[in-house]
Amino acid sequence: MSRFVEGVDRSQSVLFPERLEDYVGEDNPVRVVDAFVEHLDLRTLGFDRAIAQATGRPGYHPATLLKIYLYGYLNRVQSSRRLEREAQRNVELMWLTGQLAPDFKTIADFRRDNGAAIRKVCREFVLLCRRLGLFAQALVAIDGSKFKAVNTRDKNYTRAKVQRRIEQIEESVARYLSELDTADRRGDAEVNEAHTRHLKDKIAKLHSEMQRMQTLAKEVEAAPDHQISLTDPDARSMATSGKGTGMVGYNVQTAVDAKHHLIVDHQVTNVGHDRNQLAVMATRAKDIMQLEHLEVVADRGYFSSPEIVACETSGITPYVPKPHTSNNHAKGLFDKRDFVYLPDVNEYRCPAGQSLTWRFRSIEAGLEMDCYWSSVCKSCALKAPCTSGPNRRVRRWVHEDVLDAMQQRLDRDAGKMRTRRCTVEHPFGTLKSWMGYTHFLTRTLEHVSTEMSLHVLAYNLKRVMRIMGIAPLMEAIAT
Repeated sequence: MSRFVEGVDRSQSVLFPERLEDYVGEDNPVRVVDAFVEHLDLRTLGFDRAIAQATGRPGYHPATLLKIYLYGYLNRVQSSRRLEREAQRNVELMWLTGQLAPDFKTIADFRRDNGAAIRKVCREFVLLCRRLGLFAQALVAIDGSKFKAVNTRDKNYTRAKVQRRIEQIEESVARYLSELDTADRRGDAEVNEAHTRHLKDKIAKLHSEMQRMQTLAKEVEAAPDHQISLTDPDARSMATSGKGTGMVGYNVQTAVDAKHHLIVDHQVTNVGHDRNQLAVMATRAKDIMQLEHLEVVADRGYFSSPEIVACETSGITPYVPKPHTSNNHAKGLFDKRDFVYLPDVNEYRCPAGQSLTWRFRSIEAGLEMDCYWSSVCKSCALKAPCTSGPNRRVRRWVHEDVLDAMQQRLDRDAGKMRTRRCTVEHPFGTLKSWMGYTHFLTRTLEHVSTEMSLHVLAYNLKRVMRIMGIAPLMEAIAT
């Protein structure tokens, strides 16, 4: 064994330190967890059993179980069974809990029964970050990302999936019946009997599956969004960026501070798109940061005219690029971008230089729209690439000036969208990496929201420890 690093003999007597305190260094992150939880008012936050009952068997203090979870999520240990094992063998966790080792059922029940209080703890740390002046820049980036639920795609049903499954069953039954007819024409009776019995068993199973599908079809029709999930009833099928791909899961929304990349606020939804989330997330972030004015950047998926106006009226300046949904340019035709609005005279100027005057106002999809067209379209030399109708009509929303002003801001400051990518994409990648690129461990929207709050709290804790350092953060918590 020469020329190698040699270990200590297992039979050698060793005098370990007598105190657990000696095993935990002053710069150990576990000390931040202990200090943060100890300075929380768990009773005000709404934790069950924050005050011990006068009778009955003593239980674990909520602070102990909260420390276990915070330590676990900081170290990528989210399972209650794994946390039970860590509490029995991990020296840092022994120091944190005073050598208490609750069983996995007690640990899991704590997360299930104290979801609202745990989400408030996440918010308390964000408020601490605000008091420490970590939100000095009045700019946040908002984005959403799909996270898998414990529900698989095979346990999620929509109208299309049920209809497709029914058609497959009908095709299989027809094929087996055809095979039965073929088996009857064969001469070997013994072989035919065994094969016929096998085919009849398959047909009986398919008939049973057909009845189940028909029952599911009725449940899908009765559901508000015509979709049901059997394992996690709140999980929904959502499209992802890849063509023809999708997952059953949740859409997690975050508002991330542009300076330190801290998650200011988050929300878990089971809606597969982001169009109605801009004003809600921006307003919540503004309230948490306690700012008079806030700038918000988001991608095209958040573009919604009413949402943008709602932000403007709340003292929030949005930066959201407008998606180009018209296919006219691809067809070699003019689209709305080729028509210039003249606010002084309330008219549009077309590519041929003609004026499109205001004609009437109508309600379309709940929005007040003004309609413009010109009377000289029939004799225009550019009519062919413009319209196939008698007149080219251009519609303008009554609050279109707000959208135009936002587009001008984006044109002047194109770096805002680069800031968005550098700010909000990284936290999602980090969180999914910590989760092991797998699904949530809990079910239903409420419990998944609690699980996500623990992930966000652990992420923010690590970020602040990296920004400030262990000792300064502990001093800030103590004051």
